Amino acid sequence: MKRTFFLIVFFSFFSLTSTEAKTKIEKIEPEFWWVGMENPNLQLLIYGQEIGDYKVTLDYPGVILQSVQNVENVNYLFLNLQIDKSAKAGKFDITFTNSKGKQLKYQYELKERKENSSKRKGFDSSDVIYLLMPDRFANGNPENDSVDGLDEKANRANFDGRHGGDIEGIINQLDYLQDLGITALWSTPLLEDNEARGSYHSYAISDYYNIDARYGGNEAYLELSKECKERGIKLIQDMVFNHCARAHWWMKDLPQKDWVHLHDEYTNSNHRKSTLLDPHASKVDKIKFSDGWFDKSMPDLNQQNELLMTYLIQNSIWWVEYADLDGIRMDTHPYNDPQEMSKWGKALLREYPHLNIVGETWYKNVADIAYWQKDALNVDGYNSNLPCVIDFQLFFAMEKAFLEPQQWENGVVRLYKSLATDYLYKDLNNILIFTENHDTDRIMSTLKGDLDKFKLMNTFLMTTRGIPQIYAGIEILMEGKKSDGDGKMRIDFPGGWEGDERNAFTAGGRTNKENEAFNFLQKLLQWRKVNPVIHTGKLKHYIPENDVYVYFRFNDEKTVMVILNNGDESQELSLDRFSESIKEFTKGYDILSEQIIQLLNGKLKVNGNTSMVLELK
Repeated sequence: MKRTFFLIVFFSFFSLTSTEAKTKIEKIEPEFWWVGMENPNLQLLIYGQEIGDYKVTLDYPGVILQSVQNVENVNYLFLNLQIDKSAKAGKFDITFTNSKGKQLKYQYELKERKENSSKRKGFDSSDVIYLLMPDRFANGNPENDSVDGLDEKANRANFDGRHGGDIEGIINQLDYLQDLGITALWSTPLLEDNEARGSYHSYAISDYYNIDARYGGNEAYLELSKECKERGIKLIQDMVFNHCARAHWWMKDLPQKDWVHLHDEYTNSNHRKSTLLDPHASKVDKIKFSDGWFDKSMPDLNQQNELLMTYLIQNSIWWVEYADLDGIRMDTHPYNDPQEMSKWGKALLREYPHLNIVGETWYKNVADIAYWQKDALNVDGYNSNLPCVIDFQLFFAMEKAFLEPQQWENGVVRLYKSLATDYLYKDLNNILIFTENHDTDRIMSTLKGDLDKFKLMNTFLMTTRGIPQIYAGIEILMEGKKSDGDGKMRIDFPGGWEGDERNAFTAGGRTNKENEAFNFLQKLLQWRKVNPVIHTGKLKHYIPENDVYVYFRFNDEKTVMVILNNGDESQELSLDRFSESIKEFTKGYDILSEQIIQLLNGKLKVNGNTSMVLELK
């Protein structure tokens, strides 16, 4: 595709608009703001035909119009306001006047912040996060399955189409999640994705300020936040700043040529994240990674454009304040401009010092992952200002560890070796750990449906260091293979739709095997919730022997001994080896079997393919 054609198709704003057309303000973003923010500066994006030809005035105590910035597209203006500490909540007119004296007025609002908004506490290692894809979880309102003005309509028969899951469906199942033991909810993006096909995943955002109407819109999202708070469930929003949708409204009339990365012909990212950290990487490879498009439907945003980056920073703050968020998950974090995203993290933490932000750091090597954690001791001095990273290395270790007999490098030794590199992390408690997510094979497919291995793996996940995240359906052993296609892998939760053959949200709608898995996981989660020793206690582990991995979590108040026998045969452990951790304890309460285990005779029998979690006494 030649550059000329590329520009004509996507960037038609270079053609002149009619001077006779009636000017109106089509968008002001953000549409409102708050008084009392730490950063007094506010940038407003104004969009309307030939609005760039208008002069701007306003008069409101405590609000100063510092500057008006014109850009190459006359249909945009950017206003830079300063909101003094003395400013009160209220409404005021912003007046736009052209050379002929014609005036347009927009009533802007400054709102009061929620009490103690800046002191909000984000998700942390005391939480267990439940990840779901809203379109595939539950359909609470079939009337919004298809919406006028949004291209893709619901078609549940199409694996890659929209199925109708929505926010009301999530709200309807919050009691289910609370009963399971969930304390934090991460939904894949809920913002509008108006691509004509495959929009169900919503990672191609077409409007950064509006929840997709097929999910219920902004009001439904506010209700979700409120209902989560009432149940002690924290809400995490999935954000996507590396790219937007080709269907985004501004792609038809871009503010500036460099708002997105343009190329002589369509250029896909090479997806080589290693180029960012590689001291030997060529410039051309780095640029292709960072500036190439993630997909033909996902234009790559140029975060070095100061106006755009301010827009994105403000958008994040707006959502935290508006929806009372407890955290943010940033998609494809290394694909973003590293320096600009460091500014983004710093700006968010300036407003919300205790907010947690996790970035998708998809690397197989812990050194690469640790690089992205806030305050990491990096050779190049880089600080991401990203408090939490995702431990993909541990995920890859878990994928294989429970399927192999122990050898020098294999089996549960993989877990031991992965944790042995924890010295590279700045904050061991602020690492997200998981066994599957919306982009991987379902773990029960990997484990070939083996319930014993499911129990071993989830015992480890819930008792090692970090913040556990589970993916919707693991509690009922849902399966799926990425090789069959993402749409088939991301199947609907049974019972989420009226007319489903069964309702797996209830015990009566689950098989005996599914109920056994659910009950096992529920017991672990509910126990973990009230045990700070697992949240922030120290970890000491012992080199696995004969397929058995033993480790301890401990603090000044409590010691927990975890035993994972990954072998088929029962093992008799000699407790002398663990004496530095067992100390004077004489027995342990196994929270899984609910039995008292004596430790006096120096031996402990552990059945094959079995885990034990002993509260030492």
